[in-house]
Order: sequence, then C-alpha cells, then structure tokens
Amino acid sequence: MNTRILIVEDDPALSEMLVYNLTSAGFETTLTADGDEAISAILDETPDLVILDWMLPNLSGIEICRQIRANYQTRHLPVIMLTAKGEDPDRVRGLNTGADDYMVKPYSPAELIARIQALLRRSNPESLADVLNFADISMDLQEHLVSRDGIPVKLGPTEFRLLRVFLEKPGRVYSREQLLDKVWGRDIYVESRTVDVHIRRLRKALNSGGKSDLIRTVRSAGYSLDSRFSSAFPATSESA
Repeated sequence: MNTRILIVEDDPALSEMLVYNLTSAGFETTLTADGDEAISAILDETPDLVILDWMLPNLSGIEICRQIRANYQTRHLPVIMLTAKGEDPDRVRGLNTGADDYMVKPYSPAELIARIQALLRRSNPESLADVLNFADISMDLQEHLVSRDGIPVKLGPTEFRLLRVFLEKPGRVYSREQLLDKVWGRDIYVESRTVDVHIRRLRKALNSGGKSDLIRTVRSAGYSLDSRFSSAFPATSESA
C-alpha cells in the first residue's frame, strides 16, 4: 500500500512542484488549497502524512494543526509545516502548535522528501516492518503468512489486506469508506456493505476454535482492532 500524503498549499506553482516530486518519489498525493477542505480531506481520506502551508484561505495552517492534534483520530498524524516565516519565534510557534517538522520556503525538494521519510519511520515503524504483531496475531509480510497463537490462519487476498490495515494502526477506528479506500483503492467502485462481508470472513478465520474476537464494531463509525473490547466469538457466527 502506497504512502498517502495530503498537500495543503494554495500556491499553484508550489503545489505542482510538490505533487511532481512526491509522486516521482513513489508517494500517492492528494492536493487541496483551502483550509476547510483540508480538514474534510484529513477526516475522510486518512492520509499517512500532511504537508501544510502556514498561510491559507479560510483556515490557517496553525489552526488546522491545532484541530489535527485535538482530534483523537488524527492526533498522531505526522505534519510538516511549510512557511515563508523563518524567524525563530515563528518556528517555535509552529512546533508548539503540534507540527512535527518545519521547513522555510524556498526549500530543497530532496531535503523535504528526506524529512518525510525520516518522519514516517519515526511515526509509524510498523509500516516498515517485515512482521506485524498485535495480541496473539502475527502477519509476515515477506512470506505473506498470518498466524494466531502460533496456528496458521488462511486468508483470502482481500482479508489479508484488510487485516494489514488494522495491524498497522491497532485501536484506530476506520469507517467503511476509509477501509474501501485503503483496501480496494479510491479508483474502484465497491459498495460500502462489501466491507461487512469481508469483516465477517476475517473474523471467522481469525476466531476459529472459539478464540476471542479482536475486531471491534463501533456503531455508526466502523471497525477497529482492539483487545480491550475482545469477546468470545463462535467460529460460525456471521455477525458483523
């Protein structure tokens, strides 16, 4: 799964340069030039990192950063602030607001990419790991194998991708739309109820033998992988 970066920048020339360089580096990008639209995109598309301009129409980068850090679902989202403000007090203000890094325009695209990669390594080391683990579930990304309590679990390709999303960020609640975007891709039309079908299949495979259910259904919100809410789950159950 490609790393998704949301670019929030209202300068057309800079936006074009950012999209070109990040796409060339292998990242998937989404672009918006408006602060209010940025908040919606962050909540709807769950990017892996945000590149955020300080000065924006309607809602400033500083205020967007505050809202990101105030929201439980996005508070750990990596943010790099871009700005023409290079004085020390401005840097301090940006970092104190919650930005993880701060770059002053004009900047080197190569340096920005290096900082993005470093920040992603620090913020989400699980995505770079060969093996993902949570509770008694283990996923070997190289061998494409899943086990629970040491016992192999057979999963279809879609269920494997679905479980990987959960394992990379345990405890995070994903809506059906977010799971469709991450597992099936944003360019493929699939009905949201399809997610429920594959969640049932994933649960049935993981919970074989009467093991506890680690997939939490959050009413009106979606699903998460969370051992705090685990319960006994019969292997034949079809509930989502």
